[in-house]
Amino acid sequence: MLFIEQFYNLNVNICMFIEEYTITKRYERHSKLGKSHTYWRTNTVVKLRCDSCGADFDRLRGKMDPKRISNNYFHVCSNCDAKKFAQKTGITRKQIWDMPASSNLDVSKI
Repeated sequence: MLFIEQFYNLNVNICMFIEEYTITKRYERHSKLGKSHTYWRTNTVVKLRCDSCGADFDRLRGKMDPKRISNNYFHVCSNCDAKKFAQKTGITRKQIWDMPASSNLDVSKI
């Protein structure tokens, strides 16, 4: 993490997984006898950056696959269309995959 803070360049180092934190909520229930009991529930929340629009958004960790909580996967917020983003990203990836190995084109230019 120290390396990312010192050498942060928006064109090179784009981190989509920002942080993970917990939220504790307090609830109250009433028993049959009329006595009130308080209890606590904790939720783990993951802060991510959208690959489509660049906005920061929160998502519950329990709703995500544990493998996807990393910078190796794409993350799209609820305001963006995930299918449209996947189609756009798939086209650029296909151009790279279909490129012959003997070509002199720079991959970063595509």
